[in-house]
This record gives sequence, C-alpha cells and structure tokens, in this order.
Amino acid sequence: MASWVSMKAVVLVGFSACFTLFLGFGLPSVVAFIAQYCGFNEEAGPAQSLALLYLLFVFYVALPRLPRGSVQVEGKAVLITGCDSGFGHALAKHLHKLGFTVFAGCLLKDKGGEGAVGLENMQSDKLKVIQLDVCSDEQVSKAVEFIKANLSDSEKGLWAVVNNAGISTFGEVEFSTMETYKLLAEVNLWGTIRVTKAVLPLIRKAKGRVVNIASMYGRMGNALRSPYCVTKFGVEAFSDCLRHEMKSWGVKVSIVEPGNFIVATGILTRDIVSTMAEKLWKEAPTEVQEDYGKAHFEQHMALMRSYCNSGEHDVMPVLNDITDAITSKHPFTRYNPMEPYWWIRMQVMTHLPAAISDRLYF
Repeated sequence: MASWVSMKAVVLVGFSACFTLFLGFGLPSVVAFIAQYCGFNEEAGPAQSLALLYLLFVFYVALPRLPRGSVQVEGKAVLITGCDSGFGHALAKHLHKLGFTVFAGCLLKDKGGEGAVGLENMQSDKLKVIQLDVCSDEQVSKAVEFIKANLSDSEKGLWAVVNNAGISTFGEVEFSTMETYKLLAEVNLWGTIRVTKAVLPLIRKAKGRVVNIASMYGRMGNALRSPYCVTKFGVEAFSDCLRHEMKSWGVKVSIVEPGNFIVATGILTRDIVSTMAEKLWKEAPTEVQEDYGKAHFEQHMALMRSYCNSGEHDVMPVLNDITDAITSKHPFTRYNPMEPYWWIRMQVMTHLPAAISDRLYF
C-alpha cells in the first residue's frame, strides 16, 4: 500500500512539474507557431492568437446553437412528470403552446393542487392532467394506460418523456439521515427509472426521445448537497447507459443539467431552509452536535439562506434546452443551461485532475 501511495505521489508531482513547464515554455511556443501559421507578424502574433482564442470562446458561450433540423410537432405527444410547479409546470404550458399533446403528471392532482388546477383550467383537449406519483408503481401503470387510451394513434407511440419530477434538500453528511438519502433517491432516481421503463415500449414505437432532468450537481459534488448529488449522479449514469441501449432503436436520450435556478423555481426558500435547518439540528446525534457545534452549523445554514437569493430568475433557458432535445433532429447528449460561472466550474471539476479542482473550489 505504501509503495502505491508513493508511486501516486511521484506521478502527481511529475505531472504537475511537466504541466508547469509546458505553461511556462511550451505554450508560448505553440501560440507563436499558430500565429506564424495564420500569417501574423512575429512580435504581435502571440497576443493576436490569444485574442482570437478568447474570441472563439466568447462565441462558443454567447452565440445561439446552430439549427440542426426540426421534427414535425403535429400529432406528437409528450409525458412530463412533476408538473405541479417549477420547470414541469412551465414546460407543460410551453410545449402545449408549440402544438404538442401534453400529458402533465401532477403529484397533487387528486388533492386539488394549485398547479394541477391551473393546467386543468386551460381546458384544452391537447393538455391532459394526470395523477402521477413517480414513487408509486400503481400510479405509474395507471398513467401509462391513460396515455395509451388517449393517444391519437397508439401505434405511433409516445414521442417523448421528460423526467422532471424531483425534490431537493441540503445538509452535511453527518446531519443527513438515511431516511433523507432514501427519500431523495426514491423520487429523483428510482422515480426517473420507474417512469422511463414504463413508457419505453411507447417511446420505441415512435423512435422518440427520453429527456432526463439532472443537474450541474450530477456532474460535480459540493458540500451540504450529498443526498441531492448522489441521486443526480445516478440519473446521469442511468441516462448514459440507456442512450447506448436505445441507439439501435432510433431513440435519442438527452440529459439537461440546470445550474442554479432556485429563485426561478422556488425549490428552496429562506423559510424552507429555516424549517429544514431546525429539523436537521434536532435529528442529529448528540455526539455530532457537540463535535460540530451550533456556531459551525448556523454558519452553514446562513450560507444556504443566502444561496436562496442567487441564481437565474427566468426558467426559459431550461425550457429552450428541453424543447431542443425534443424537437431537434440531432439533439445533444447533454445540455447545460447555467450561468457562466457555474459552467466554467463544472468544466474545471469535470476535466481537470481533482488535485487542481479541489484546490480551486474547496
């Protein structure tokens, strides 16, 4: 074991040294070569090349994506889970406006939930609200039977499913109960798998789309968010495996990874954080309370309350990406609707060695 640890240390130090030398000596030479190849003069070339690279980066981030052809909307139906509020509620209205027949799954339909009532009040034959708890095998089966009975042509199948239903929480590992981990997994991960498996025969008939809503926290971990991260990492893995399996059937599987849309969706508010914080502290073992201390706990809860006021205020970037995944003839594997800061952080944490990303962000 000791020799393996030593070997890893040597490799890491060697890589760091080589990388530093490359940045100090190799990169300027590479930039100068590119500048000369592009016809820039030798003195101004490196600066112009760097400016060009930066310009290309700005174009990549800022410019709208190139059109890749669109499928015909007429006659196509979409199932969306979690339409009581947030992304799901807004997406149901958005896709209905585009001409899709929308099956909007709502957890609180049978209880007269505000979101479900709002969709029902649209009184459209192309927007059908259904009772759907993604944790219930029975409700999922009933929803699929309802969809089959209400498709304009069941032989053509269901064009798309958007697995949007999800819940969030926070808390350090030692303050998070096993029940919390299991609850989030049941909704965010097993719910996604349960619904997908139930509708896949219909999706395969249509050679349609599976769109799973993950998160930027499905690609990178963060303090206080392990129950949520675990489930979203699972959604990413499930989607990748399914994408490979569905290729031969002509079904496209896409993952949407929203950034910080807490303000836009209201998934966490200061009141919710305060209530959950009180519960976290009360349920923590005495030993954990004593070791961490109330001051440490309150400091982290204050960070979560401030986090509630941050992020995007408009859900349209997410809706546009989901729409592209459903309507484009060549949808992307992953969509990243998020602020530039979070996009850069995700790229750093995804592609650079952990020793570097940890130093930058933890």
